[in-house]
Amino acid sequence: MSEVKITQVRSGIGQSDRHLGTLRALGLGKIGRSADHKDSPQLQGMLRQVRHLVNVEAK
Repeated sequence: MSEVKITQVRSGIGQSDRHLGTLRALGLGKIGRSADHKDSPQLQGMLRQVRHLVNVEAK
């Protein structure tokens, strides 16, 4: 499996609790924070939910 680097680029302020929980589960929460994860269908679903708040790069 490949790895992806996820970086939060927009604030979670004003987002639903569900989106904030997804950011937390990804290991984010503040603008500029990054986290590395292995790519999986579950991760893709989480990223789809918060795609307007994060940037995703392949590693």
